[in-house]
Amino acid sequence: MAKKITVKGITKRYGSQLAVNDVSFTISTGEIVGFIGPNGAGKSTTMKIITGTLPPDKGEVLIGDMSPGEHLKSIRKILGYLPENNPLYLEMYIREYLEYVAGLYQLRGKRRKEQIDRVIEMTGLTVEAHKKIGSLSKGYRQRVGLSQALIHDPEILILDEPTTGLDPNQLLEIRNLISSIGKQKTVLLSTHILQEVDAICDRVIIIDQGKILADESSDSLKERGTGTFRTIHVELDAPADPEIWKQLSSIQNVKSLPGNQFLLESSEKSDIRGDIFNFAVSQELTILSLSMKEKSLEDLFRELTRA
Repeated sequence: MAKKITVKGITKRYGSQLAVNDVSFTISTGEIVGFIGPNGAGKSTTMKIITGTLPPDKGEVLIGDMSPGEHLKSIRKILGYLPENNPLYLEMYIREYLEYVAGLYQLRGKRRKEQIDRVIEMTGLTVEAHKKIGSLSKGYRQRVGLSQALIHDPEILILDEPTTGLDPNQLLEIRNLISSIGKQKTVLLSTHILQEVDAICDRVIIIDQGKILADESSDSLKERGTGTFRTIHVELDAPADPEIWKQLSSIQNVKSLPGNQFLLESSEKSDIRGDIFNFAVSQELTILSLSMKEKSLEDLFRELTRA
């Protein structure tokens, strides 16, 4: 069974800059957690501390019941890490590089070959496996980086921007792979693609200026979002005064769009489309279309991290 990650009050400074400020969270077995924040928010520093690449100035990390400071060798046997910059030996062939990494994890003989073949197939590198890493596109280099993180079948995966440089088809393949892997492993991944977090993550941790701003499911985050909760798009068959919609107490703002269209902003958490329809009928307005847009994760991210 995969180990749990426990982060307790970690702090890290680079000179006078406070990169990570008293960060705490827990990731349970079988969870895929998205770690998001603006550039320089503290994501990569936190991930380096979890993997034992960087010591914290204060606080503690536990992988199961082991701390990186005391049990780093044991932790590295069960942890796979894809760093942000994905350092690779560009002059090596893909299979040659994976042979080298497998050796670092002391994989031998039949098991080594099986694991190399397995990760090459898993990450979609079969057609490219005969090539040098330096000849690959950025997307395929990311796949090689993911392969080295998976080579020893780790219980925990720390993935820093794993889908950088992937085209839409590659992104979908790797997204599906991470979703599948996450059923048996503990996964922490950072990304700037918020749709990706929405699609595959059980939980979202938002960090900014070194502090955790939110830690909950994406659905829960959107439910508690501040400001306008929903935007309702209305299209009429004829012009109308925008101010007429403000007769509805649930409508705070109205924006006119071309073609007799309106965006109605409401702080109501309930679905008010029925109220809008009935009001339109009472005002002898004919609605051609009526749709509602809930607050997206991107909307909430902008609200929470806005300076």
